[in-house]
Amino acid sequence: MIRALFLDVDGTLISFRTHEVPASAVEALRRAHDGGVRLFIATGRAVTDLEPLAPIPYDGVVALNGCECVMNDGEVVTRHPIPRQAFERAMELSEAWDFPMALELNEGIFVNRVTPVVEELSRLIAHPVPQAVDLRRLFDRGDCCQMCFYIDPELEKRVMEQLPSLSASRWCPIFADVNLRGIDKATGVTELSERFGFALSEVMTFGDGGNDVPMLRAAGIGVAMGNGCAEALEAADWVTASVDDDGIRRALEHFGVIDGPGAE
Repeated sequence: MIRALFLDVDGTLISFRTHEVPASAVEALRRAHDGGVRLFIATGRAVTDLEPLAPIPYDGVVALNGCECVMNDGEVVTRHPIPRQAFERAMELSEAWDFPMALELNEGIFVNRVTPVVEELSRLIAHPVPQAVDLRRLFDRGDCCQMCFYIDPELEKRVMEQLPSLSASRWCPIFADVNLRGIDKATGVTELSERFGFALSEVMTFGDGGNDVPMLRAAGIGVAMGNGCAEALEAADWVTASVDDDGIRRALEHFGVIDGPGAE
């Protein structure tokens, strides 16, 4: 019996083509929620960056790749910030190896410099181009749980070797999310499941990117979108259709979370 769904955002709920949640997904998730299934968002985004999901009645959010878990009333359940020493070393590497980096905060995404790659990612997710600011001043607040490195996978390997307390994950080839090592979406799924009293065997997760792999493997049922990357497809228990081809609805019907066409 599935008691909770945890769903990624970009490429899973939100289409990269339309930048919207398909109506079929909204309707299916509302039906599941009305039937007593809890809904949670599990994303690399900050909890304040979920405006397109307003039609979905979700109960909480695994934000910033598991580093901040928040209830739908704003209560913070857990938070795993980045250590100061690791941030300073990342700044040094950004300057030495000439790649932009960003802090992803509840107030938005802020970069140390704007480049064509930064602009390209903003177009991909239909976001404004981030503001270039003094990242050290923002980090001083002490609540940063996620950095973003605008680098390719090859440079990522070299950079992360210099940051042993952190780990990188990605759902896009032009940048990587960087968080505290040992924390990922599976961590957040586990923390919120414990808060609500679910066993992981009663949880279904949906994702399409490399940063979704841990929660796809941890859940009782891990569902990859048909448009997912190879790592997500391999990690999943089942592959549904793409986000643009009613993948969410099809999976919920397939596993009996909601009734399919013709059901009495």
